[in-house]
Amino acid sequence: MNGGWRRRSRRLTGALAAAGLLTDPRLGAAFREVPRHVLVPVYLERTEHGWRRRESARELATVYSDTVLVTAVGGDGEVLSTSSQPGVMARMLESLALRDGMRVLEIGTGSGYNAALLCHRLGAGRVYSIDVEPELVATTRDRLAGLGYHPNLAVGDGSAGLPEHAPFDRVLATCAVPAIPFAWVEQCRIGGVLLGDLKPVRSAGNLVRLVRVGRQRAQGRFERGYATFMDLRQTAGLVAESGWPPPRGEGQRRESELAPGPLFDHGLVVWFLACLELGPGTVSGFFGYERRQFRLATADGSLASVSVRPRSGVHQVREYGPRQLWRIVEAAHEHWVALGKPGWDAFGLTVTPERQTVWFGEPGGEPSWVLGSPVPPE
Repeated sequence: MNGGWRRRSRRLTGALAAAGLLTDPRLGAAFREVPRHVLVPVYLERTEHGWRRRESARELATVYSDTVLVTAVGGDGEVLSTSSQPGVMARMLESLALRDGMRVLEIGTGSGYNAALLCHRLGAGRVYSIDVEPELVATTRDRLAGLGYHPNLAVGDGSAGLPEHAPFDRVLATCAVPAIPFAWVEQCRIGGVLLGDLKPVRSAGNLVRLVRVGRQRAQGRFERGYATFMDLRQTAGLVAESGWPPPRGEGQRRESELAPGPLFDHGLVVWFLACLELGPGTVSGFFGYERRQFRLATADGSLASVSVRPRSGVHQVREYGPRQLWRIVEAAHEHWVALGKPGWDAFGLTVTPERQTVWFGEPGGEPSWVLGSPVPPE
């Protein structure tokens, strides 16, 4: 095995520790000693001509840096699987507060790098992981076995978890979900911790750390730092597609002082609050020459277009359909300012079988938002 990786791995681990992301010495040892390049022997780099294969053994500087590695793409170039950024993985594993003897369920096996870190820390017999891609799981199982790790790997719909092996002390989801599957709560022992990426709308949300406080309830806060993962897929090889409704009529023209760009600053909190009102099914993106236009649309046929660059100090807005979407975004920004411009950890989530509620301040605090069902199309 290429010995040069050890020096780079030690350097990466030291950088993560210096940044305060690794404090558990046992986790630090795992990051030093698990060879990422073996579990991700090839990664894909996006170029102007498409995706280009890179051999990890020849790109150790990249592999042992704090960066995401794309490991699989679909026929249309859509990303299907990645090896997550080590810094985010360190944050998540630290947040779990792992102790000897714990059993962990991981949703999203991916490359197996995270599973290997868990195996190193807890022992392979206490690590369970599930992924929807059969070929990926088979390949990952072989690579882990080559390193001496034999965790319990399964193929299936991650939203269902692994009830036959429950309860778990910790549940870790390395995928984004629009709502926390209650199956994950049920499979976490009372007092156990569940960590997942709540994204009611793509790109709108963050990691949330929940504690199961009773048979029918889990609650906790969003993590202070931002992170994002790919959406959980329930069918192998498929990526959900989002469509744009056609504009209806001329729309309503107006001006706005709110710029689209800063929505994605402030740790994306403002965008999250806006999307809680916009509802599931919201799509958005920057378009045009030098990304000069921002658009968003919702499932009820509403659409808004906002100029990125101001004209005479204001941004040009055109809104179509039954709702004025940009006014909803403006109201969310005003609300956030009125609350004192809070960060992610000022918000939390309570999960029961009947509903999931985002709250500000303390559990049951106000304002609060109930995660809703998709807006029905007209």
